[in-house]
Amino acid sequence: MQFSSKHTAPFTASRPLVLVVDDNEDNLLLISLAVEQLFNCSSIAAANGETAIILAELYQPDLILLDIVLPDLDGVEAISRLKQHSQTKTIPIVAVTALAKEEDCDRIMAAGCNGYISKPYMLEDLETVIYRHLRIPSLV
Repeated sequence: MQFSSKHTAPFTASRPLVLVVDDNEDNLLLISLAVEQLFNCSSIAAANGETAIILAELYQPDLILLDIVLPDLDGVEAISRLKQHSQTKTIPIVAVTALAKEEDCDRIMAAGCNGYISKPYMLEDLETVIYRHLRIPSLV
């Protein structure tokens, strides 16, 4: 099991913590940098579903941005497990995925996701979702 808890911004009460989950290293880096540099949040990162669950339980992030197509445990199963665990069931989860068909979106939302962004996405879409789920006003 590979743990990845890369983060560059310090954890502080004034900076919400976002768990970013994606098996593509470039996507993971891009979202993490956007979360930290553009949206003034701290971030931790996971490259697979099992690690995401462990980090969510350990760090109790304010938001999870989750890819659905993951190598070990798909995002739908990860959502299901997170929503069943008392420590993580109230954490908002937003799918950030290339699965763009209506039936995919319906399946993901039915699993317990709180939002959905289809790849490729605009940074404005990511900003809207982050600020909505963290309940903080947009800086733009």
